[in-house]
Amino acid sequence: MEIKRDAYLEQLKIRKDNGMIKIITGIRRCGKSFLLFVLFKKYLLEIGVDSEHIIEIALDGIENEELRDPKKCYQYIKEVMKDEQKYYLFLDEVQFMPRFEEVLNSLLRISNIDIYVTGSNSKFLSSDIVTEFRGRGDEVRIYPLSFAEFFAAFDGDYDDAWDEYMIYGGLPQVAQFSMERQKAEYLKNIFANVYIKDVVERNKIQNVDEIGTLVDILASAIGAPTNPTKISNTFTSERGSSYNNKTISNHIDYLSEAFLISKANRYNIKGRKYVGANLKYYFTDIGLRNARLNFRQQEPTHIMENIVYNELLVRGYNVDVGIVDVYAKNGEGRRVHKQLEVDFVVNQGSQRYYIQVAYDMSSEEKQRQEFYSLRNIPDSFKKIVIVNGTAKPWRNEEGFVIMGMKYFLLNADSLEF
Repeated sequence: MEIKRDAYLEQLKIRKDNGMIKIITGIRRCGKSFLLFVLFKKYLLEIGVDSEHIIEIALDGIENEELRDPKKCYQYIKEVMKDEQKYYLFLDEVQFMPRFEEVLNSLLRISNIDIYVTGSNSKFLSSDIVTEFRGRGDEVRIYPLSFAEFFAAFDGDYDDAWDEYMIYGGLPQVAQFSMERQKAEYLKNIFANVYIKDVVERNKIQNVDEIGTLVDILASAIGAPTNPTKISNTFTSERGSSYNNKTISNHIDYLSEAFLISKANRYNIKGRKYVGANLKYYFTDIGLRNARLNFRQQEPTHIMENIVYNELLVRGYNVDVGIVDVYAKNGEGRRVHKQLEVDFVVNQGSQRYYIQVAYDMSSEEKQRQEFYSLRNIPDSFKKIVIVNGTAKPWRNEEGFVIMGMKYFLLNADSLEF
């Protein structure tokens, strides 16, 4: 079964022959190699590019171990280019090559080569590397299958697809398996033997148990505000062990650089400023998160929130967690300060949306809770509540848009309703 990744393929098409290094990034096993070596190659062949003018090197394969040497790789590419016609170079998992930026900059001086590289670690896109590329690096970020991509390849109805996606997520290989046991074992195995192993080896981490426990804590607390100091205190009080907040902060950065997790900053809407403490963390793939917890912790509200967050990133939005300061009288008539939360403050250019995610809105109390923070936002940008189910979007008397998850996920322009 070939799963279409049309949106990403289109991004490569419009970048073809633009004189820049196309850098395809994303978590390992999310489909970067398939996009480049299968889908994009198929497109090049269809428009008449000779197969001998497509150079493919997978640097994570043992068969190309010698080509991880930068000088040997550069020489090999030069030898393959036998004429003046355009060549297309695919370098997979470029972080396996030391000094790869020097190789790429050298190749940029060749006029008849168009370069595409993939990488599974954001550190190689640091400011130093961008400087090395002299502004000629062009990133395309790939995510695991969105629900729309997953559903398009799923043999069943929406409800079954949604239940499956909430548990096993959107890694392309998982979508190919038919048995639940296969899916679960695959996710647990690659988490331990690919993702964690990569992070540990790349960053030379000595205490593997510490970062493993940190991953468990973050997985248990998706959508909950936390910070390295809180996590460190938990280790001290509950485990009787020392895991200082600086080390925790570094380890969180390593997980983020490997695209395993994403950080959502907290933004004070009325004060129009970022609040540094208590970030929220979400997993790039909800199936990996669930597998890490052995599929025990299945809170639909937090899982929905994580899926909505990922979908917003896939659509190219900048996403923060919102805070609204309000003052209200308590039972004694005294004026007290409260901070209300808006699940997501979503920005793209001059456009902004405020989004609440609610699994259940059946009771008046729950509706009041979800609407309260939206009512206290002092601007007129669109306010949206996404609820579980298949409800088509509608507006209540306050102008808030309420829509079901099905409509939100399967309509790329759903926020424009």
